[in-house]
Amino acid sequence: MKLPALLLSLALLPTSAMAASDTCVSNKYHQYIDASLSWYESLVALSVKKDENLKEVGQWFLDGRKHHFELNRQAFDWFLKNDQSRLDFSQSVESWLKLSQQDVKTISQQDDELGKFAKQAFDDRQSKPHPKNYELRSAFADLLSHPGDIEKPLNAYNEKITKIENIECK
Repeated sequence: MKLPALLLSLALLPTSAMAASDTCVSNKYHQYIDASLSWYESLVALSVKKDENLKEVGQWFLDGRKHHFELNRQAFDWFLKNDQSRLDFSQSVESWLKLSQQDVKTISQQDDELGKFAKQAFDDRQSKPHPKNYELRSAFADLLSHPGDIEKPLNAYNEKITKIENIECK
């Protein structure tokens, strides 16, 4: 009676280990997305602080970034579970997911949760830019050319990414 239980336990061990590893890499990728969104939120907040007229375009930009990253979050988990050929774990975490614009377009036609995220991101990419997009991009360039203005959020982002990169999934 003990032998069948032992054999079953041994048979399930690789599956359990793989599930734990998948959970680890998923969490690691999600942390990267959260860190990236936080960085963009900081960048927009600093730009709007300098020029209140950028509030609307800043929100438009953030919405687009959120749609992009939430698609990546959903797509990463889907591909992790279903087709790891789209994932490259030899790269740094921000380069793990390999999706082309054509991939996003194709996925956007699916009638499921992932398809909804892809459609939203694809539609953002195809839409006309906000009228003040150039002003926002110029404000970003100005901020990035004055490192002292972005030191705190940039250091926070870099620290988060370093911690994320140091997570080892087995």
